[in-house]
Amino acid sequence: MLDPSSETLDLDILVLPETNLILVASVIEPLRAANRISGRDLYRWRLFSPDGAAIETRSRIPVPVDGPFRPAQETVPLFILSSYQWQASATPSLRMKLSRTARYRTMMAGIESGSWFLAEASLLDGHSVTIHWEDMDDFAAAYPQVTVLRERFVIDGKRITTGGSLPTLDLMLEIIRRRQGYSLALEVSRLFIYEHERTGGLLQVPALGNMRIADQRVSHAVRLMEETVEAPVTLERVARRVGISARHLQELFRDTMGVTPYQHYLALRLNAARRKVIETKLEFADIAAATGFNSSAAFSRSYRAHYHESPTETRRRVRTGGKG
Repeated sequence: MLDPSSETLDLDILVLPETNLILVASVIEPLRAANRISGRDLYRWRLFSPDGAAIETRSRIPVPVDGPFRPAQETVPLFILSSYQWQASATPSLRMKLSRTARYRTMMAGIESGSWFLAEASLLDGHSVTIHWEDMDDFAAAYPQVTVLRERFVIDGKRITTGGSLPTLDLMLEIIRRRQGYSLALEVSRLFIYEHERTGGLLQVPALGNMRIADQRVSHAVRLMEETVEAPVTLERVARRVGISARHLQELFRDTMGVTPYQHYLALRLNAARRKVIETKLEFADIAAATGFNSSAAFSRSYRAHYHESPTETRRRVRTGGKG
């Protein structure tokens, strides 16, 4: 599930009563966005509830499901979503179903309070996990055989756990990054950016790997890169505008973004180019010029190296309705 791949990943999602609507969206929306941005069915999912009835979320907005959770020998990853009153749903029947299905699943994820269900079925024994910060002490006391970490999400072997809705969004971006690479994960993450312009606050983005821009200098550099996609400037110039050396900027990017400034800058430009390939009828030479490439040939080489297909192949596939 976490290895590089362009194949479709199927997921089963078990939603428990009184789950937050935003928790459901934090799992599904990044996957939907990845499909739309890539023009491929990279991810498919099925939703289940314990009895097959729609789940009434805490927001009083029901979530329709595909049916009751009755796993046979399913092998696709299973995500268990829960927010409040998890004890009411932790029946012996459900614990038995989780224990049985764990024999076949390639991965099982406890999303927020979903970790309680995995622990109750003894499926987290010997693993490192996380959970919502309000529950950490109680969880650690209840399951001494489990190592509880104060992390946003934890991936340990065939088990994944998250500490809330936004950490779940971080997790989904990390899954996309590992499977399809930094560029697609970056483009998905940019859909969730918000900014406190009136208060002069920092640029806020979901974590991408360890990418959480808490350093104003990195935030400033990212903004400059976004503003100069059509006419890229040198790293030295970006660093001068930020007020630090190019070497220091390199170090800050590696520490906060997990990539070099060049890799981030190139991903921004190629993502902008791919949007134009998919959404416009512009000639590729014009797209190359609009995204800072000095020739169509240079653009095509970078595009193919990044997306494993040419701009022509992308445009043809999307416009003929092809997904694979």
